[in-house]
Amino acid sequence: MSRKRFSVLAIATLALVGAFSMTALSQDLLTQKVMSMELAQSMAQATVAQCRANGYRVSVTILDNSGLLKAFLRDDGSGAGTPDLSRSKAYTALFFRRTSGETAKLFGAMTPPPSVPGTVMMQGGVPIKAGTETIGAIGVSGAPGGDKDEACANAGIEKVADKLK
Repeated sequence: MSRKRFSVLAIATLALVGAFSMTALSQDLLTQKVMSMELAQSMAQATVAQCRANGYRVSVTILDNSGLLKAFLRDDGSGAGTPDLSRSKAYTALFFRRTSGETAKLFGAMTPPPSVPGTVMMQGGVPIKAGTETIGAIGVSGAPGGDKDEACANAGIEKVADKLK
């Protein structure tokens, strides 16, 4: 009888030790870089300023690393569809971790091209990186041609590049 109790006690002890060690492993803290609201606003304002300087009226959407809205600006005179399209471009860049234009080229060669809800195969979305880590994305819509949207997005990121290192 005592042998049976010892075996049960030993198994229970091993199970508890294993559970505690797994709990201890899962309690490690993870760190990640997160973009502040002020940084996102600075990028959005610099993007609109660049597009305005080029004569374009655009909408700019900035998403955080989880795809949630961090900043949005719609310039006076921008088109009614630009808010939704700028968000889709930003989401595409975030989801695929590359510009939406690069994704459009890659997927354009596939038949049929993949369809991912919330994404759009057009230029104008750029991932925002802090070092090698993607911390969000910016999407621009309203300039004539996606390459001009993307150039404005890059100008917005460049404005805060010193803070993204």
